[in-house]
Amino acid sequence: MKIGYARVSTDEQNLALQIQSLKKAGCAKIFTDKGISGGEFQRPGLQGAIDSMGEGCCLVVWRLDRLGRSISKLIDFLEGLQRRRISFLSLNENIDTQTSSGRLVFHIMAALAEFEKGLISERTKAGMSAAKSKGKIIGRRPLLTELQKAEAAHMLCTQKIPLAQVAAHYNVHPRTIKRHVQCAAQKREGA
Repeated sequence: MKIGYARVSTDEQNLALQIQSLKKAGCAKIFTDKGISGGEFQRPGLQGAIDSMGEGCCLVVWRLDRLGRSISKLIDFLEGLQRRRISFLSLNENIDTQTSSGRLVFHIMAALAEFEKGLISERTKAGMSAAKSKGKIIGRRPLLTELQKAEAAHMLCTQKIPLAQVAAHYNVHPRTIKRHVQCAAQKREGA
């Protein structure tokens, strides 16, 4: 059984063209999401489509970008369908995982997504290494200086000032103070 899925990003957009194409493709049921971004795969209409499908069914979309924008997330999603023995058909791109050529296109997309992920990782590591060699600090700047950490520990431990009040004094979350005071206590124990 073919199950259709259609999505538009804003409430002003129209689903009519997608629904018409999905009906023409022979979809028995069509699930929709309106006003929802394609960035995430947690959508009520998409979940309804997936929940209604069993082994041997086929998820049909008008265009691949109606399912999602991120290639890596699309690959993960389609692999999940494949594990459940659910096929996939994108009408405009003519990707049909029931055919040899459709599976080939799917695997090429997966390989390209993995390659892109590797390139991004390599560039990130190279950039961080270059920054470190120039003496730049990598990562988030500390919210408290070493002096402020010591003062906060003194306020908490010696002066018995409540945690929330110490955090408010330094304009940070109480967890930040607690984490730094615990670190200070662990350093003293190790010394």
